[in-house]
Amino acid sequence: MANSVLVPVSEYLNSMYHPDCDYLDGELKERNVGEQPHSELQAILTRIFGIHKQDWDIRVLTEQRVQVSEMRFRIPDICILHRHDPKDRIVHWAPLLCIEVLSEEDRLTELQTKVDEFAALGVANIWVLDPWKRKAYYASTRGFEQPSDGMLRIAGTPIEISLQEIFAELDEF
Repeated sequence: MANSVLVPVSEYLNSMYHPDCDYLDGELKERNVGEQPHSELQAILTRIFGIHKQDWDIRVLTEQRVQVSEMRFRIPDICILHRHDPKDRIVHWAPLLCIEVLSEEDRLTELQTKVDEFAALGVANIWVLDPWKRKAYYASTRGFEQPSDGMLRIAGTPIEISLQEIFAELDEF
């Protein structure tokens, strides 16, 4: 948004934006969305997690508001919760996993602040997938690391996803 207008948090929480916006200390921050590769990859991942939700004991949410601090709300493309986590309107605890799918205009360096905020909340598993370059990363406060074996995993869970299969399905579209 070119000109920033401060919005009270109560107004943000009681409003719907299309697409939804991150809320950063009173400012609305637009998110890059609306591109087919981004949407297709988000759909593929959501379907994979949805198919395995009982086996993996999870719930799958897309574009869910996550409160990362008192005055900051972020919206990961996909948010994975434990099945028995509360069903509150806003997630205000550390999800099991936050996934960001890059849009063509997104840059990893710009995403680092969002990753840092998820990590500060206690999110131990943050993945970033790039449908343009067909790459995926584990993200943390230390930066972005590609999995050496082509698998995205969450330690201590049965969650394991092959990047080759994800990107092959993306190439079918």
